[in-house]
Amino acid sequence: MKSESHTALVRRARRINRELAEIYPYAHPELDFENPFQLVVATVLSAQTTDLRVNQTTPALFAKYPTPEDLAAADPEQVEEILRPTGFFRAKTKSVIGLSKALVVDFGGEVPGRLEDLVKLPGVGRKTAFVVLGNAFGRPGITVDTHFQRLVRRWKWTEATEPDKIEAAVGALFPKSDWTMLSHHVIFHGRRICHARKPACGACPIAPLCPAYGEGETDPEKAKKLLKYEKGGYPGQRLNPPQAYLDAGGKPAPPLGSA
Repeated sequence: MKSESHTALVRRARRINRELAEIYPYAHPELDFENPFQLVVATVLSAQTTDLRVNQTTPALFAKYPTPEDLAAADPEQVEEILRPTGFFRAKTKSVIGLSKALVVDFGGEVPGRLEDLVKLPGVGRKTAFVVLGNAFGRPGITVDTHFQRLVRRWKWTEATEPDKIEAAVGALFPKSDWTMLSHHVIFHGRRICHARKPACGACPIAPLCPAYGEGETDPEKAKKLLKYEKGGYPGQRLNPPQAYLDAGGKPAPPLGSA
């Protein structure tokens, strides 16, 4: 591929985002939450596991510990037992109890709405902070998770490998107001079509804009069989998804314990 001017890159990147917005008009955070506290805890728990597993686990956690004050005072062994299905449950228990204590002591039991405050909480890095800012407070942010990193490099939006450099490079291609939804569009696409090992290139609507086309299965019929979640006719990750997702044919995930 011949080298692309910055203007051409911006144009192509924005076109990809526009197309993704049409493919996933219902894109949303795939963690169930009802308030900023639930979202920050769920995001910390989502490390090294699926959002589905977190969504199946958090109802019991929040039923028992609905507020930061409750979780701050919790018996770690009881919390570990609830969090066991999410993996790394001892470290995660330490983080969620620690962040709850910090919320109570430093922020009056409220989740702060500023990046510099959020990243001081135990277990909360920039990625988690941007998820919370974008989805609980409506403040623009780019969430650089593994899907986002993979896709923006496949699309040649950046060569960077460090999350903060990726965030800066991609942020410069888009108006700030697009950042949160851009993150949802890219992550949805990475989970459904542009997979790590076997991208479904032959079923990808943005294939003509993709410099990495051909890395995955290009036969349309074979590629269709690789599609995941609602694109493949399967349930999504949330037990309680937004109405727009259900209206567009998305299926809620099964609760914990169901086959």
